[in-house]
Amino acid sequence: MSLFSDNIRALRIKKDISQGSIAKSLEITRERYVKYEYGTSEAPYDILKRIANFYHISIDLLLSVDVRKIPTDNLLKLEDNRLVLPITVDGKGENQIEVVTQKVKAGYLMGYSDPEYIERLEHVSLPFLVNGKFRAFPVDGDSMPPHRDGALIVGRYLENLSEIADGKTYVLLTENDGVVYKRMRRSGEGRYLLSSDNDFYAPYEIDAGSILEVWAYAASIATHELEPDDLSPQSIREMFLVLKREIEGLKNS
Repeated sequence: MSLFSDNIRALRIKKDISQGSIAKSLEITRERYVKYEYGTSEAPYDILKRIANFYHISIDLLLSVDVRKIPTDNLLKLEDNRLVLPITVDGKGENQIEVVTQKVKAGYLMGYSDPEYIERLEHVSLPFLVNGKFRAFPVDGDSMPPHRDGALIVGRYLENLSEIADGKTYVLLTENDGVVYKRMRRSGEGRYLLSSDNDFYAPYEIDAGSILEVWAYAASIATHELEPDDLSPQSIREMFLVLKREIEGLKNS
C-alpha cells in the first residue's frame, strides 16, 4: 500500500464513515474507491482534488506526509486546500510559537512544508498572541533597526497576499532569497517592493509568484541590550549619510 492509500484509509476511519459513503460523496463507485484505498490503482488528479476537498487537507499532505503523525484537527483551513499548517497549543491551551533559530534557518527553505521538520523546531508561548498561527524568525545584519542581529521577529501567518498592507513589515520566505524581513509595498501588478529601514541598503522588487510564505509582524524579542552610544557599522553609516545630505544641501543653497 502507498502512503496515499494509508492516508485516505486513516482519514476515513477517523471520520467513522464507510467506503460506500465516501465513494458517494466523491461521485464514484465503491469498487473504484476501494482500489485507491488498497493501493491497486492510482487516483487521477480530479479524484485527488475531490478527496482533498472532502477532508479539507492539501494534496501535498495526502501524497507526501503520514497524516497519522500530525494533528489534522488543528490544521489551518486555507483557500483551495493549499499546504496547511498545524496550530499547536501547550497544556494551558496557549498558542505554541515555533522558533526558527539561526542554527536551522539555512534549512527552512527546504523544510518549511515538512510537518516533521516544523515539529522539531523549538517552541515558546506568548500569552498575548492569540487568534492566528505564529512563528519566530531571527534577524540578520543591521538592515532593520532597531532590531539588531540575533533578535527574533514573531510573525503571524497570512493566508493571502491580499492581506499585505503597504508600508508594514513582514517576514517573507522567497524562492531566491530564503527568509528575509523587510518593509513591503505594492509595485505594480504582481510585484512588490522590499525595502530596509536602514537607508544604506537599496530596495529591490520581487514577483508575487516567488513568495512562498508571508508572516506579518506581531512582536519582537531582543536578544541584546540596546547601547545608547552604539558605534556599530550601522550607526556609523547613518552618521555619514546624514553628513552627506547636509553637505548636498549646502551645495544646493
